[in-house]
Amino acid sequence: MKLLLTSAGISNKSISNALVGLLGKPIAESSALFIPTAIYGVAGGHDIIRKVICGTLGDPFCELGWKSLGLLELTALPSLKREFWIDTVSKTDALLVGGGDCQYLTYWMQRSGLAAMLPELLEKVVYVGLSAGSMIMTSYGTTFGNHSLPAATAKSLRLLDFAIHPHLDHEWFPENALVKLEKLAGTISAPSYLIDDQSAVMVTSEGISMISEGNWKLIQGK
Repeated sequence: MKLLLTSAGISNKSISNALVGLLGKPIAESSALFIPTAIYGVAGGHDIIRKVICGTLGDPFCELGWKSLGLLELTALPSLKREFWIDTVSKTDALLVGGGDCQYLTYWMQRSGLAAMLPELLEKVVYVGLSAGSMIMTSYGTTFGNHSLPAATAKSLRLLDFAIHPHLDHEWFPENALVKLEKLAGTISAPSYLIDDQSAVMVTSEGISMISEGNWKLIQGK
């Protein structure tokens, strides 16, 4: 298993070095697929996708100098023959899973069939999450409600037995102030990693490591 779960992307040299270590080769020699699906659950998501791909919004993610970069839209996959996309996914070096709405992303991860592939796939493909793309791999996810999915729809895949709360103390998200996230984390029956945009949680077969040039905090939960 090789996961790099970020708050905002590849925001500093330490996170970049961790990514290269997981890939086992330079980014310039690696292929990646960007999954933008989660952002459709956020108002104005279509334009945000364009900016993330072009590198004009947030920290580097798609625009890192990949040898090749493709787009994998999960909502399209159920209408395609599996052989049209499974080989492409299996041969890529990294999956770049963007942020947005956890509930919407979780639904389409499951509906597309990609979620069922992840345990085996992540033995060789690096999973790089950004915000919601990180959160859905854990035991906790959120929703913006900008979709028509039933309220009971799962908000995460629960592949990891901890929670991630990104964008710690970010000026755009007052609800993510440290004191508020500490209170939220205290209600969750799993450890919670509170991470700012200069931090990431790395998960491998050897365990969990924190990669940070900023601020983070681990809350054990209730």
